[in-house]
Amino acid sequence: MVLFSIFTGVALIGVDRRQVVLDLLAVVGAALSRATRFVVRLTPYGIFFVSAVAAGTLGFAQIERIQIYLITYAAIALLIAFWILPGLVAALTPIPYSDVLGPAKAALITAFMVGDLFIVLPLLIESSKEVLARRNLSDERTQDLPSVVVPASFNFPHTGKLLSLSFILFAAWFGDAPIAVSQYPRLALTGLLTFFGSLNAAVPFLLDTFRIPADTFKLFVATSVINSRIGTLVAAVHTITIGLLGSAALLGTVRLRPGPLVRYGVITLALTAATLLGLRAVFSMYLKPEYKGAEVVANMQPHYPRVAAKVLKEPLPAAAPQRASGVLEAVRESGVLRVGFLRARPPYSYFNASGELVGLDMEMAARLASDLGVQLELAQVKTEEIEATVNRGDVDIIMSGVVVNPQRASSIMFSAPYQEETLAFLVKDHLRDQFSSWETIRALGHVKIGTPGLPYFVSLLREKLPEAQLVPMDVDRIFPEKGERSDVILMPAERGSILTLLYPEYAIVVPEPGTNKVPLAYPIARQDERWRTFIDTWIDLQRMNGTIQELYDHWVLGKNAEKQKPRWSVIQDVLHWVD
Repeated sequence: MVLFSIFTGVALIGVDRRQVVLDLLAVVGAALSRATRFVVRLTPYGIFFVSAVAAGTLGFAQIERIQIYLITYAAIALLIAFWILPGLVAALTPIPYSDVLGPAKAALITAFMVGDLFIVLPLLIESSKEVLARRNLSDERTQDLPSVVVPASFNFPHTGKLLSLSFILFAAWFGDAPIAVSQYPRLALTGLLTFFGSLNAAVPFLLDTFRIPADTFKLFVATSVINSRIGTLVAAVHTITIGLLGSAALLGTVRLRPGPLVRYGVITLALTAATLLGLRAVFSMYLKPEYKGAEVVANMQPHYPRVAAKVLKEPLPAAAPQRASGVLEAVRESGVLRVGFLRARPPYSYFNASGELVGLDMEMAARLASDLGVQLELAQVKTEEIEATVNRGDVDIIMSGVVVNPQRASSIMFSAPYQEETLAFLVKDHLRDQFSSWETIRALGHVKIGTPGLPYFVSLLREKLPEAQLVPMDVDRIFPEKGERSDVILMPAERGSILTLLYPEYAIVVPEPGTNKVPLAYPIARQDERWRTFIDTWIDLQRMNGTIQELYDHWVLGKNAEKQKPRWSVIQDVLHWVD
């Protein structure tokens, strides 16, 4: 509307409209230029703040992982820049290795310092021309070939960009969402296509495609402060390589000579092996990661404030006196809620390193006692005695990840389900791909699968894998201290996830397609409908107020499993501006 008013006024007073338009465009262009420069000047501050947030929220173990990535990236990038690319030119053309990088020293240093390939393109083109002229590979008619080849290749992803694919693998490792080797071709193809655009758009897309936590993108921004300069150096060498190889191909001087190619291949393999072995030696000596999964599980603490409880580690007596009144009335009269638990049932109930009884259901039991306003008493129950213990009234309820199945449902009463468990396999890491789908499992034929209880899952497994050999196991001795351990164990994913921390050589795999689930519920003492109605209503309340989800995140998914200590801060610890 403003421009229309200006044009109308110009037409009325008879001023040269063309000149006015040019002046307006000049003003707008100058304003956009100033705005662009302003944004560019703010970029370092933005990167600093992103890096500061990352540094302030990461633990030292995570920082060690980032160091491993940065060192590996730098080592591989320098190998590519100083041998693989220039060595390829020397092997395919009459140009010696020393002439590939020698004339371009100034351009390469500038590219590394500035971190921008575009501004050194003219220098790279001129150095390519100089190399061709020095070796008498061009004349007056062909001397400008690099001026055509280099700009034509500029819009294609260069080696420096392709190296950023290593961040996707690092993010998968960092976020405990590893990418299977079988997916590497898909990652390479998808990365090649997406890297035609901006890295800041391509990397989040790849993270989402391969189901890697999106929060790891901030690490890409933080590490790019270093990696972008090294990557630009690789990109500059890539540009020289393309300029020389492309020009030599057009000049007809590219030759497939067996001697130089074999020598190049041998040296490349030797340098690559030396680089990888050297990295492994450095990491083993100085940055060897210390696995603390078992320590994390052993030291997990309740998500909510601890409630005092009396724990009976010894088995219950043969029988307990029967209560004449209903369970709910009896609990309120006695002021004690007696909850049965299974001794080794992580993540629902187990003893941590301090000898404390913890777990998802132990917190649910504490919350139930608190809501009833009574004291909590926890009594150990044997797995094979769940039905008898409940029917005798030895306990008021059992809370320990008990699976609902037809056999139990016919002899005892259950509450409403509060959670589900998913059929999965606990397998050695090298067997993950073989158990990723039902089709690949059937192809294994008479494979041995350990089955620790879980009758519903066992019957389902017999239907899906009729040729498999199912080996019964003691539910309390899945991993014997001595002797051979099973390679494949039938295990709900929710229980297996915590076992993978205790035994890192194992992984949990949910076969596809489809998922098979069974409900978890609480066995209820006696046939007391009022007590059951109360527990069902209480479970619904815990689900709606988010308690069950929070406990699931903590005990099953491991969120906030380690108590994070506040990081040292100048503002807090020196200036004392905040508490």
